[in-house]
Amino acid sequence: MRHLRIRVRLTVLFGALFLAGGALLLGVTYLLVEQNIHQRKSPVKLDDLPPEALSLLGADQQRFLDTVRQLQERQDQIEQSTLHALITQGSIALGLVTVIGVGFGWLVAERALRPVGRITETARRVAGGSLHERIALNGPRDEIKELADTFDSMLERLDQAFDGQRRFAANASHELRTPLTINRTLIEVALGRPDPPPELVQLGETLLAVNARHERLIDGLLTLVASEQELTVHDRVDLAEVARHVVADADVVADLGPAPVTGDPVLLERVVQNLVDNALAYNVPDGAVWVTTTLAGDCALLVVENTGAVIPGYEIPGLFEPFRRLRSRTGSARGTGLGLSIVRSVAVAHGGTAEAEPRAGGGLRVTVTLPT
Repeated sequence: MRHLRIRVRLTVLFGALFLAGGALLLGVTYLLVEQNIHQRKSPVKLDDLPPEALSLLGADQQRFLDTVRQLQERQDQIEQSTLHALITQGSIALGLVTVIGVGFGWLVAERALRPVGRITETARRVAGGSLHERIALNGPRDEIKELADTFDSMLERLDQAFDGQRRFAANASHELRTPLTINRTLIEVALGRPDPPPELVQLGETLLAVNARHERLIDGLLTLVASEQELTVHDRVDLAEVARHVVADADVVADLGPAPVTGDPVLLERVVQNLVDNALAYNVPDGAVWVTTTLAGDCALLVVENTGAVIPGYEIPGLFEPFRRLRSRTGSARGTGLGLSIVRSVAVAHGGTAEAEPRAGGGLRVTVTLPT
């Protein structure tokens, strides 16, 4: 019974209590009726009659005695049948009323648990990434109302904290873009002078590469912030078309079946682009990359895998954390450590998931599942 839903448990509890109370009431009624019948029963016994009274009857004495015995036996039968009928009919009535009581208990339990259902639904939507949801439960100031208000207060503080974090990341990214753009312009101007010395060219190319990496990092941060907010675009997008556009100039093996979803096309394209770029960048020489889109039930699947180095399974969860990379990937000039973080964030914002697993023989298989 521990695994049953609470509504079923409450209904069973209500029914059991009602049945126990009814059985107790029926038993007390039986005892009271039996006692009342015994009190009203005639106390006269044939053995108590004086001989003088019997002698007056003469020849009718025996018939009188038989008649009195018959009356007493009939009175005993009426008493027993009355008590038996009380138990039998009372048990039947108790059973019927218990069934009705269980039905009312089921309805009462549903009404009593309705606020808990609202709390559960709100918590489920919040788990999907919508911290702007509130329960706003109306009703008497009871324990459930206090629970709902406490949950709303917690959501309010979480919403403010996450909004502050997003604003800080967005503002910092925007502020950092300006000096990076100025640096790139100055370096390009210096390299554009006639006959620059080789040392200046080498230094300028190195600085441009570093600057480009920083720009990719800022762009990744802005995308990550955007993906953690509530979606404002809900267009119909086919992941197959997005993947076909991304892999048009890439050396990959594509098996692109229809996979329509609803969401933000820009963010979904970024998901495919990040996965393909990672698969190409962290591959072995002459390795292969596979990109697949398909439908599985009511979900669309995007699968990207490559033949890279062997990856321990225990290191995979850390790949989805910002700025977390494998030890073999640390120090990469191209990566920013945000690729898979953005992938998972966008997938969650669309109500889906992003998971990874190591391939047999080396490499990584990343599966993005989105509801259709």
